[in-house]
Amino acid sequence: MGPIIWLIAAGLLFLGELLVADMSLLMLGTAAAITAGVAVVDIPVWAEILVFGVASVALILAIRPMLRRRLLKNSQEHKFDDSELAGKRAEVIEPVSDQAQSGGMVRVAGELWSARSANPGDTYSAGESVQVLSIDGTTAVVWKNK
Repeated sequence: MGPIIWLIAAGLLFLGELLVADMSLLMLGTAAAITAGVAVVDIPVWAEILVFGVASVALILAIRPMLRRRLLKNSQEHKFDDSELAGKRAEVIEPVSDQAQSGGMVRVAGELWSARSANPGDTYSAGESVQVLSIDGTTAVVWKNK
């Protein structure tokens, strides 16, 4: 009966982790799963509780910090800086004018961006090559060196 209770506890802790996303319940759920595995050999309840306590402390102090560092490092590596697009060449996909609501579209570095021309009155046809001056919100401000 002990292993089933520990497995149910592990499942509930894993579900709780989905709500809080802190990795502490993940570690406790893993400790409960380890305890369920140990409880299969029919050890006393006090030994099961001891195994759960030791596994919990070990996982929270050793594994959780490593996982958090790795996840934070990965999330920081993928931060997007739109200033990197300034000066890049772009291909006009849909006609671009100086009106942002006109629906112009360009492809910059393999990504599609809504676009408007930097100079009033300039329009660019599909297939033309333009240069990105800046990013204004979600719109690329482009111009063509004539």
